[in-house]
Order: sequence, then structure tokens, then C-alpha cells
Amino acid sequence: MIYLDNSATTKPYDEVIQSFTKVATTYYGNPSSLHQFGVQAENLMTKSREQVGQLLHVSPKEIIFTSGGTEGNNMAIKGTAMKYRNRGRHIITTAIEHDSVHEPFKQLQELGFDVTYLPVSREGFVDPHDLKDAITAETILVSIMHVNNEIGTIQPIEEIGKILKEYPTVLYHVDHVQGIGKVPLSLRGAHIDLCTISGHKIHGLKGTGILYISQGVELSPLISGGAQELQKRSGTENVPGVVSFAKAMRLTMEHASKNSNKMKKMQSELKSQLEKHERIIMNTPAEGAAPHILNFTVKGIKGEVFVHALEEKGVFVSTTSACSSKRQKPSKTLLGMGKSYEEADQSIRISLSHFNDFNEITPTVNAIFTVIEELKKVMG
Repeated sequence: MIYLDNSATTKPYDEVIQSFTKVATTYYGNPSSLHQFGVQAENLMTKSREQVGQLLHVSPKEIIFTSGGTEGNNMAIKGTAMKYRNRGRHIITTAIEHDSVHEPFKQLQELGFDVTYLPVSREGFVDPHDLKDAITAETILVSIMHVNNEIGTIQPIEEIGKILKEYPTVLYHVDHVQGIGKVPLSLRGAHIDLCTISGHKIHGLKGTGILYISQGVELSPLISGGAQELQKRSGTENVPGVVSFAKAMRLTMEHASKNSNKMKKMQSELKSQLEKHERIIMNTPAEGAAPHILNFTVKGIKGEVFVHALEEKGVFVSTTSACSSKRQKPSKTLLGMGKSYEEADQSIRISLSHFNDFNEITPTVNAIFTVIEELKKVMG
């Protein structure tokens, strides 16, 4: 098996599973309990928060543990909108966000918020000037993803942060789920107020993640109750998940540069070989893309059909994001880039991790070319 769907989810580190099991079986006390068993669990939470804060170069008090990217994005977007709605009801995002950003914006639009969806270029990049032109006196939030989960474009997060620094009443949220550990980003340097990270995209476990909330930023909680997580997210904490997330973060960040370089070389080699086929058109831009994502269109073959045919050869890829693929709708990212419905419907995403190796490139390319030839005979 060759697994090339790492933007959907990654294989957990062995150490992550071991840490989860250790905590779940030995330190299963409730962190809110007053007895020693509860204090032990609370101490593990505190150490994990400190570790994540150090890795991101922020205060531990700015780290909120969540169940992953979807909750983090919803918490940031809806929490900001509800908290600051009396200040203004205009919010800004892009036309190519992940559904966990796009859908909350649609919900807020139904509640009376005015939403601006920024367009992207034919290569998938946002123009910071478009953002600046969109800001009004009513604007309270801008939400822009760092790395696009489908085509890998790296948005100008730092440049946008400099623009938004001139607007202190506008909060800046960044979905960093696909960027963390692959493309460096300074939360402080980019003037980011809110940032989402997911555990299972960095070889952690599903159901784990964080939301960075800059000190001084207030949110209306999505979940009310016992005031856990610095009164931002109520509910008994997932201590084993928290500890395993911190472990995944540490292992990922310690080797980020080396692993990114490896993935970039693999991506480049895959791209050069795949481009040789007349039916393959690259959608991931040549410059300004993350090292782990390669998106291309196979002319004349539906992406869903291609994925299943390639699976029979032992190679696992995807079409759009995993959250959208079962809806059988073409990629809104590619449509937003000006691709035709057919081109978007015929797209394939390869996404790498450092667990992949160079010896997987040739069999992958051979399998892709073989599937194209086989499907040509069937589909014409």
C-alpha cells in the first residue's frame, strides 16, 4: 500500500499512541477534581499547554485545547461574531476556504451578518489589496487559511497581517491546519489573533487540536458549562488527547525543516514525472505552494472514478478534501480559480507526509499512467 492522502489524515506517531494509552490507563482522573488523582491530571494538562505554547512561541494562557480543526474554526469565527456583533456585522473570508470555515460564514450570513468572499487568482492566491478594499467601518473579522488543503497555495498571511495591524478593531483568524509543520508561520510576527491547528494532520490523534487566542481577545463560548479551558470551552477535558497532541506537536516541530525539505523534493519529482503525460494538467502552482500537496486534473476521467481505480493498484489518493469528497461535488477551490466544472470534477490530490519515501514515486507514477490507459479504453 502507498498512502498519499495525508491532507485528509496522517498516520499517528507510535510515541503519540503510547502517550495516549499511558495517560488513559494511569492518569484518568478528572482535572477538575480536588483530590490528588485530579491534580495529577491537571498537572499533565498544564505541562502540555506550556509545551505547546513554547513550540508556537506564545503564552500557555493563549492555548485552548479543542477536538480539532472544525471546532477550532467554528469557535474562532462564531465566537468572534457573537462577541463583537454590536461593534459591526461585516466579516471577510475567501472563496476557497475549507468547509469548516465556509459553512460557519454561511450560517452567520443567515443570521444577518454581511459576508465578503474574496476572489482568488487563477493560481489560487488572494490579493491583499482586495482585502484592504473590502474592509469597512463595520468589519470585525477576517478569516484566511494559511495553506489551501486542496491545491497547496500559501496565502500571504504575513502581508495581510501588516494590513490588519492598521485596523485594531478587526480580528484576524488563520486556519493553520495544513500549514503547521510544513510552512513556517510566526503567530506574533503575522499579527494573528486566532489560529486553528488540528492534531490528526500532524501525526497526532483524531479528536485533538488547539485554538490559539491572543491575550486580550474575547470570544463568546460555543459550549457553556463548567468553565473549563480558561472559561472558553466547557466540558471535562480529554487529558489523554491533550497530552498526545502536545507530543505530536513536539515531534512534528523538532523535525519540521528536514521533513519539509524531503517532501518538497518528492513533490518536485512527482510533478516532473506526471507532467509528461498528455492528459495531466497541474493545478498546484509552480511557485508559492506547500511541499506536501500536488493537485492535478486528468482530462476526460472523473476524479472519483480515478481514485477508486488507483485504489485497486494499492495507491490511495483523493479528490477534494475528505470532508467534501463524499458529497460528490467538484472542488469549489478549483472553480474559484476559474477552472471549468469538468476540470474541477476531474481533479486528483496527492498529499505527502515524511513517512512517504522516494522509492514510492516510480510505482505511484506507473500506477497512475496505467489507470489512465485502462480507463481510456473504457471511457474513450
